[in-house]
Amino acid sequence: MVLIFLLFGYQKWFAYEAQTLIPYISNGPLIAWMYPVFGIRGASWFLGVSEWVFGALLFAGFWNKKLGILGALGACCSFIGTVTIIPFMPDGWAASAGGFPAMTGNVPFLMKDVVLLAVSVYLLRQDVVRVSFAAGDMTNPSTIRPSEMAGPPHKLRGTA
Repeated sequence: MVLIFLLFGYQKWFAYEAQTLIPYISNGPLIAWMYPVFGIRGASWFLGVSEWVFGALLFAGFWNKKLGILGALGACCSFIGTVTIIPFMPDGWAASAGGFPAMTGNVPFLMKDVVLLAVSVYLLRQDVVRVSFAAGDMTNPSTIRPSEMAGPPHKLRGTA
């Protein structure tokens, strides 16, 4: 994830990427506000800085889980913003193949963000569990059986 944010953030500094992002940002219900606020290049730079910050926080999360939580939250927000573009992308579904689920145009590129969102949620969960364990709120997460995770946290083995 750190490498993905590093490389994707790097691209945002170039004019070609700012132009490439126009159909994505313009059709994104959660991110369309960026063009009126920042302009085309400014929106691209804003995304680039955001991606670098999220990547840096995820990397720092190796040593400080609270920073990892912030990075994972940022990653979740980033990918929620891009996943919500999918239903609104014009010509995203091949009419010649009957429409949904036959993807076309920019939609297949955005589908990777569904997986990256799932990874971000997983990283968030892992860091929250580790912070909770360090605070004494839980037993060691590596010793919890899946059947024990179904109940409330206060019923986990080794806790009061």
